[in-house]
Order: sequence, then C-alpha cells, then structure tokens
Amino acid sequence: MVDKNSNALARLAGKDANKHHDDPKGDPKGNQGQDMATRLRAVGLRPTRQRIAIAALLLDGRHRHVSPEQLTAEIAKAGTHVAGGTVYNTLNQFTEAGLLRRITLHNEHSIFDTNVDHHHHFYDADNDQLTDIATDDVILAQLPQAPDGHKIASVDVVISITSK
Repeated sequence: MVDKNSNALARLAGKDANKHHDDPKGDPKGNQGQDMATRLRAVGLRPTRQRIAIAALLLDGRHRHVSPEQLTAEIAKAGTHVAGGTVYNTLNQFTEAGLLRRITLHNEHSIFDTNVDHHHHFYDADNDQLTDIATDDVILAQLPQAPDGHKIASVDVVISITSK
C-alpha cells in the first residue's frame, strides 16, 4: 500500500502511485495540484512544480512539525527529487507567506510547523521532535517591559524536555 503523501507527490510528478485511474478518490486529474496552485497564488507565490509538491505534503490539513532534512527525505522516499536547498528556500517562502511557522530551536536549527495558530511547544532534543502545547496550558504571570521604542509582538514558549 502506498501512503497518502506518496500518492500526492506521484500525481504531482505526473505518475500515479496506485494506478487506479478510475478511482475518484485517487484524483487522477491532479485536482490536488490545482488546489495547491490556487492556494499558493492566493498568498502571492508562483506555483512551481516543486512548491506544489511540497505544499501537497505540508498543507493537507494535518498539523505537522518538519525539518528541511526530514522533508527532503520524505520527498525522496516518495520517488521525487527536490534539492535540499530548494526545500529549505520553499519552507522559508511558505513561512513568509503565512502558510507555516518557523520554530528556531538552537544554533539556527529550525523546525517548521503547519499549525500557524498561536500555540507553544515541548521540544525533545533527543528525538528532534516538537509537541504542541495549547496556548491556554501555559500561564505567564508577568512579562518584562519591552526595550524603549519596541513593543512585544508575541510570546512563543518552547519547553525543552528529556526522557526520565
């Protein structure tokens, strides 16, 4: 059985991973690619083949956390080649367009979050994994004053965790 993401990438690359051409759920006409192209255009991005393929993996409604390296491996596993630099640049473009959220963890290591609503995270460094924390589950009693000439735009909490 081929997973949903492999099917999406295969269709966008011009292949059908399941070869069920008559199955309406298999979307043989590439409607998912058209939907992603429309969505990309709506935020001012040109819908290139690579952007559509990456959007098909990330913008399918599931909340996910991915690093550029993880996403590059996922794309390769599905049988499509997109250069690592292209993946990284596309993630940055999606973030600037408001489609993703970047969580910078350490030494400029970033994980990208498909959930763009405000929330916080646990970070498990041993497994390089983020877990969502609902905004209401973190209570901040007092914040410091912002430096002169500045205001606080947002507060993002990342709680580092380790195994017991």
